[in-house]
Amino acid sequence: MRLPRTAHTDLPWRIHGIAHDFTVEDVWDLPTPGGPDDFDRLVRQFAEGMTGGMLGDSAASRALFAVRHRLGALFHWDEPRPGTRPPTLRDRLPADLRDGRRGPDLGTSGFASLYRLDDEWAAELANRTVHAVLHLGWVPDGPVGHRGRMAVLVKPNGALGTLYMAAIKPFRHLLVYPALLRSVGRTWQANTPGKNAN
Repeated sequence: MRLPRTAHTDLPWRIHGIAHDFTVEDVWDLPTPGGPDDFDRLVRQFAEGMTGGMLGDSAASRALFAVRHRLGALFHWDEPRPGTRPPTLRDRLPADLRDGRRGPDLGTSGFASLYRLDDEWAAELANRTVHAVLHLGWVPDGPVGHRGRMAVLVKPNGALGTLYMAAIKPFRHLLVYPALLRSVGRTWQANTPGKNAN
C-alpha cells in the first residue's frame, strides 16, 4: 500500500541526516508481517530477489526495464562522466555507520549498500539521471507485530534527471511497484515458518 511521505519522514531513521538534500519520492508498506526479529530476513529476501529478478513475473515490468536498459546504454546514462568519480553517500556516513554492518548490494540493479542496522537498511544508486536511495525500515504493526516499509529518496541530476523522474512516474506507480509488492508478498509468505505446514 502506498503511504504519504510523512510515514517515512516522521520516523527517526538515520538516513534523514545523511540524505537531507534528497526528496522522498515514494513510500510503501510491504506485505511482510512478522515479529520484531524478522528484519534480517526481509533484507536478505529483498537483496536476493533484486539480484534474481524480483520483477520477473510481470511482462510489463520486464519490458520497461529492458527499454530503460537500452536507453541507458544508448545515451550512457549509467556510466560516470569522464574524469569524475560517481557521488556516494558513504562519504557522509558518521563513523558508527561507516564502520558498522554494510548489508548486501543489489546485484545488477546498480544499488550499493550504505549501511545496515537492526531496523533500517539503505542502498544507493548514482548515475547521470539521478542519485537515489532505497530505504527499508522495520516498523511496528499492531500490538506485537512488525512489517517492512520501503522508501525511495531521489536527487535528480539537473534538467535531464528532473525530466526522467517525471517521465517514469506513472510507470513506477502503475506497473513497477505493484509487481514488486506482489513478488515481495509471495516470497515472504512462501518463506514464513509454519505457513506451508500441512
